[in-house]
Amino acid sequence: QVQLVESGGGSVQAGGSLSLSCAASGYSRGCMGWFRQAPGKEREGVAVIDSDGSTRYADSVKGRFTISKDNAKNTLYLQMNSLKPEDTAMYYCAARAYIGCGTWSFPPESWFIYWGQGTQVTVSS
Repeated sequence: QVQLVESGGGSVQAGGSLSLSCAASGYSRGCMGWFRQAPGKEREGVAVIDSDGSTRYADSVKGRFTISKDNAKNTLYLQMNSLKPEDTAMYYCAARAYIGCGTWSFPPESWFIYWGQGTQVTVSS
């Protein structure tokens, strides 16, 4: 049974930084990523990391967010810098085991099988 548990959300002023973590249990290497959903909006991809360590980012976060993972700890991270009010959302960790992130420029939400419960990020102006 794969479980993903996010932590690290909170409130910050614009321009600040936050770091999210996602502890994965029962999970084998594959594709992992972060998605987010703002109130009244659809869930959107933020960043993914493939089994070989390659990364992909949404255009809206390129240069500001960094995704990484510690395979020994089975933990996924998202370092968020220069945060903007429009980054306010519930952030979700997602994973798919054994298979990579595919050939899309960014894998769709439907590609991921396992999801965490989410952690709230609020950025005030």
